[in-house]
Amino acid sequence: MPETMREFFERRPELNCVIFAGKGGLGKTTFSAATSYWLAKQGKRVLCFSTDPQASLSDIFEKDIYGKGIQSFAPNLHVLEIDADKRVNDYLESVRKKILEMYNLTELPKEIDEYIKSAASEPAMHESATYDAMAELMAKKEYDYYIFDMPPFGHGIRMVSMALILDAWIDKITEARMKAREYDEAMAALRGRTEAEREDVILKELTEIREKLDFFSSILTDSKRTAFFMVLIPEKMAILDTERALEMFKAMKLNLSGIIVNMVYPPELLKEKDLSDFLKNRIEMQQKHMKVIWEKFEPYIRAVVPMYDREPKGLKMIAKVAEDLFSWKP
Repeated sequence: MPETMREFFERRPELNCVIFAGKGGLGKTTFSAATSYWLAKQGKRVLCFSTDPQASLSDIFEKDIYGKGIQSFAPNLHVLEIDADKRVNDYLESVRKKILEMYNLTELPKEIDEYIKSAASEPAMHESATYDAMAELMAKKEYDYYIFDMPPFGHGIRMVSMALILDAWIDKITEARMKAREYDEAMAALRGRTEAEREDVILKELTEIREKLDFFSSILTDSKRTAFFMVLIPEKMAILDTERALEMFKAMKLNLSGIIVNMVYPPELLKEKDLSDFLKNRIEMQQKHMKVIWEKFEPYIRAVVPMYDREPKGLKMIAKVAEDLFSWKP
């Protein structure tokens, strides 16, 4: 019998990072909010954080919080939706200032300035900005739990793997800079420059980036501290995507902590005599896929959540989803 959502959290006291991943529109933002709500009700200080460029948490909590910093919706329940564009622009501005300071310039060469401007539109810059924000938040250790609503699957998984990829890349760059620095020091000694003048600004910056990545990578790969949940619905494409996700998790040596099946029509409705053909067909189709889901993913299933008669928005509905999510039993 699979471990329920409640059991999962109760049996892992060291857990403090929870990540919901999966395709867009299946409910991961809803479950990020519901899990945050439930943990806050247990007396845990929680930060629910969205890395999705779309303002989805604003939608769920029915308040525009995009780019407005950390907001509180209930005791212990805090929510943050990052403005990735602003974070990218702030970062690029800091790069401009560093170049001007390093080379004692009053104005950037036109080619370099244009290159920096074009970098702002790169998707990787947005990933990097949100990723950096996640690492920064966790490094402060101000909350008992950090609940991350990842961007849609693929983008989100790439973001997780980015830590490992960047880490290897920085390894190589740092090694190259260390060698270059040895030559610089030898040349500086010959020229009689002071230690302060020999300081390698680039190497210092790489070291800082690496320390941040190492910190976050160590959390992501620690199954005692971090849990990854996939959300799917009883449809063929969602099942195939979840199978692919499992393979990607294995390839990255990450553990999938659980699967939540969402938007399931109660099969008891089939007993109703005046049930419409449309609803009857939908329920029968879902039950067929539910059988496949149980066969393929049983050890991972943590909850099966029903289809609601209204959108799960606002604190009242978030509380309802949290109740269904954490009270479910197989």
